[in-house]
Amino acid sequence: MKSIEELITLRNKVRPSVDIKESDEHQFRVLVGLATCGIAAGAGPVLTALKEEVEKRSLSGVTVKQTGCIGICQFEPIIEVHETGKDKVTYVNMTPEKAIQVISSHIVNNNIVKEFTIGQYTS
Repeated sequence: MKSIEELITLRNKVRPSVDIKESDEHQFRVLVGLATCGIAAGAGPVLTALKEEVEKRSLSGVTVKQTGCIGICQFEPIIEVHETGKDKVTYVNMTPEKAIQVISSHIVNNNIVKEFTIGQYTS
């Protein structure tokens, strides 16, 4: 970079691919916690299962991304589903099989899988 203008141009070029919150085309953002605790608990295969299921079903408006620590390590692997205009849903103790169920029930059929949510594991 030789000038602030070059930096601004680069930012404007890259921003649409990273700034999902401002994009209307993504109805669902699915975040998988992949900090050290998530990786150790098996979040990698959960992320892979989610991405493969979204691709297999050719779901538009759904993006699956990894994130850092979500902050409740004892419940890893954790995924958060953010749907435009609704509260996020946090799924805990996930497996690849449970993740596929979340895609099928929550993302496709608009039915939260309550038995996988954080509310079912806390008192």
